[in-house]
Amino acid sequence: MTSTTKAPPAPTPPAAVEGAQATNFIKDIIEEDNRTGRHGSKVVTRFPPEPNGYLHLGHAQSICLNFGLARQYAGRCNLRFDDTNPATEEVEYVESMQEDIKWLGFTWDGLFYASDYYEQLYQFAEQLIKKGKAYVDSLTPDEVSKFRGGFGVPGTDSPHRNRTVDENLDLFRRMKAGEFAEGTYTLRAKIDMASPNMNLRDPPLYRIKKAPHHRTGTSWNIYPMYDYAHPLSDALEGITHSICTLEFEDHRPLYDWCIDNVDGGFPSRPQQIEFARLNVTYTMLSKRKLLQLVKENHVSGWNDPRMPTIRGMRRRGITPESLRNFCERAGIAKRNGVADVALLEHAMRDDLNARSPRALAVLKPLKVVITNYPEGQTEEFDAPNHPDKPELGTRKVPFSRELFIEEEDFMENPPKKFFRLSPGKEVRLRYAYFITCTSVVKNADGTIKEVLCTYDPATRGGDSPDGRKVKSTMHWVSAPQSFTAEVRLYDRLFSVENPNDEKNGPFLGNLNPKSLEKVTNARLEPSLKNAKDGDRFQFERMGYFFVDNVDSKVGAPIFNRTVTLKDSWANVVKKEEG
Repeated sequence: MTSTTKAPPAPTPPAAVEGAQATNFIKDIIEEDNRTGRHGSKVVTRFPPEPNGYLHLGHAQSICLNFGLARQYAGRCNLRFDDTNPATEEVEYVESMQEDIKWLGFTWDGLFYASDYYEQLYQFAEQLIKKGKAYVDSLTPDEVSKFRGGFGVPGTDSPHRNRTVDENLDLFRRMKAGEFAEGTYTLRAKIDMASPNMNLRDPPLYRIKKAPHHRTGTSWNIYPMYDYAHPLSDALEGITHSICTLEFEDHRPLYDWCIDNVDGGFPSRPQQIEFARLNVTYTMLSKRKLLQLVKENHVSGWNDPRMPTIRGMRRRGITPESLRNFCERAGIAKRNGVADVALLEHAMRDDLNARSPRALAVLKPLKVVITNYPEGQTEEFDAPNHPDKPELGTRKVPFSRELFIEEEDFMENPPKKFFRLSPGKEVRLRYAYFITCTSVVKNADGTIKEVLCTYDPATRGGDSPDGRKVKSTMHWVSAPQSFTAEVRLYDRLFSVENPNDEKNGPFLGNLNPKSLEKVTNARLEPSLKNAKDGDRFQFERMGYFFVDNVDSKVGAPIFNRTVTLKDSWANVVKKEEG
């Protein structure tokens, strides 16, 4: 059974949410451990990614949880790379993960690798063999699966299960020396082939893999399995609370078995605690399917701003503050649920509204000519960089006879409740004047070429001395002084709430065809010309935008839309920023 966390009707400021440190069942466990003195009232956590890809939204929750708990309880949090599969792991992923964690706002107390412990793990394995708790098996993978049995059906002992200690040690040492081909032997724990927990039916501890490792090179021909290396690495590091996702709940008895059956003199006896992994509406977090999106060019790469990777979110302009805020709002649960992506968009808008300077940009320009404005004249208006932060100052916005407005802000034959510009209608130009449409000029094909208007000089600054009101305020840019730029309008990558649901068909069929719209002829106010990689703005009335840090060039910025001003997907009450 799943539940969905919906966005609240009114957002809470990020600082308040981050500082609230709301309780959850893991904190309750830690509080009780500290009360009883378990672990010596210490809290030592770790974030243990495998360096075989890029971090994504689900990892962000685990990062915030593990580092946040250590921070709250004055403990320590290690970063450990569980690098036990050399065929899929690369230095590139190690470096990118460290960079993303720092960007998210966290620093580890210790940096470790499972490969740091290869020799100790090997010695522990020999201990298990000598105790009669591990054996070298010659069954093929298909035979192992057949002998394993099924749920409610006991497994069958391997014919090699009763090899002598000396024979097992000899074979295991020869495996280590590289004498055998991949797949010929494995080291398995000797536990219980009739256990109702399938993970305890003599699970593999080591396999032969002749692939160069990104740290140890070709020194090793055997590599520990995750379920063996992970608990012992935790124990060696003195981890007190080993927090992992819910699918490892059935692995907990094996986690405990590995620690309890070796003589390690460990500084702490870790306890594994499971929580539900983060699932988000309209979002895919399966690494396999994300890889398919990249390989089949459905996206431009792992850093495509539509991807839920931290790299993609960074490029889109999502801030670390809003991502941490979202993880806090999504919460920690014992059962699987689904967080509404509107929670993330809420957090983004709250944070960006407070930090983003304002600017004028027309994404789909329509020319306006003010017929009674002097030809060749230009004037400037002082526009605040942020309406709530006078300390950020003002900027000069040029105004001239020829302007650009949004195409959608004009209709020649408008419906009854259309309050923007139309023939005979008066509107306010932000920071400037009242204008009234008098006529239109059309192209040969009947499309509108330009809109002719008059202006009221007495309304300079946007107010009328006679007190008359208008129902619409529109953004604009001056035609001569504005510049043309590329703007990329990003939206949700999937068009259905649960793209993984088989009822919705193959997940690729659920891609949103409108997730990216490239606008190449947007017109922007001149102050944006020198925007640098990573600068962010609120384009008034249009949304929050971020200077693309990959494709932009000096003097030719490309802007990515981070999020719209309003939620255009769900009927959620929101504040219109700015």
